[in-house]
Amino acid sequence: MSILHTVAPAARTRGLSLQLYGYLLLLPALCFLLLFTHYPALATVWESLFSAARSGHSAQFVGLDNYRALLDDDIFMLSLRNNLLYAVITIPLSVILALMMALAVNRRLRGNAITRAAFFIPSLLPMVAIANLWLFFYTPQLGLLNKLLALCSLPAVNWLGEPGTALYSLMAVSVWREAGFFMIFYLAALQQIDPRLAEAAEIEGASRRYFFFRVQWPLLMPTTLFILINASMNAFRIVDQVIAMTNGGPNNSTSLLLFYIYRTAFSYWDLPAASAMTVVLLVILAAIALIKFNLLDKRAHYQ
Repeated sequence: MSILHTVAPAARTRGLSLQLYGYLLLLPALCFLLLFTHYPALATVWESLFSAARSGHSAQFVGLDNYRALLDDDIFMLSLRNNLLYAVITIPLSVILALMMALAVNRRLRGNAITRAAFFIPSLLPMVAIANLWLFFYTPQLGLLNKLLALCSLPAVNWLGEPGTALYSLMAVSVWREAGFFMIFYLAALQQIDPRLAEAAEIEGASRRYFFFRVQWPLLMPTTLFILINASMNAFRIVDQVIAMTNGGPNNSTSLLLFYIYRTAFSYWDLPAASAMTVVLLVILAAIALIKFNLLDKRAHYQ
């Protein structure tokens, strides 16, 4: 009995020491997380409850007035609609194109390495280079796209200068850039699928289409969920592309939510209004993530 009474406190002491050691290992990452993620988020919420400090007047607590003012801000509402349309179109197109490219380069064919590199290179280019490349494509009269239209005896289009085409032109650039990046995740997931499943399907005489929808697609669902979450965040945090290509024009037709937040904060110096918009953006992203997890996580098959 005396031995048991001696060993038990020693075991508890060792367990507490290991637990403390684990927390100490997590402490650096936890400090960075609190300092650069949670504190800025809480500070943004707090800032959104005050008025803007003007010359000779300090900021005053106004509660939810900044959020009410957003409902009367026509440019904010237009930016929100533009961003929702941007997300609805670019996310599925990027995911579908990435999956098609991954399926194309997953086979053992000659030149696969070059094809994979060609698909992935756009995601490695800096946005300034991408913007200048596509500005050349979109240039009125002299751009590559208008040259192709001229060969077909079609009139030239001012792709970035017309409100009806400017936003869709930005969408094309985003899909072209992101599809190759998402392809890498799909390709890695496809190569993790047991090849014996394909052999068994071939022996049973299953078509490629049947094998994809019944075997590959369910096993790719965790990767699809991961890609959808990242694609949603990318769709709502785009700002450099807008600045480089259209600066929100023409007539705010390409003004997206984060771009308008940036302009409100650093051009108009209305930090409380920008903070309120940021909170709205965070709520939208959180809602999208929760919806996707609830809808897709139950259908995901984890190996």
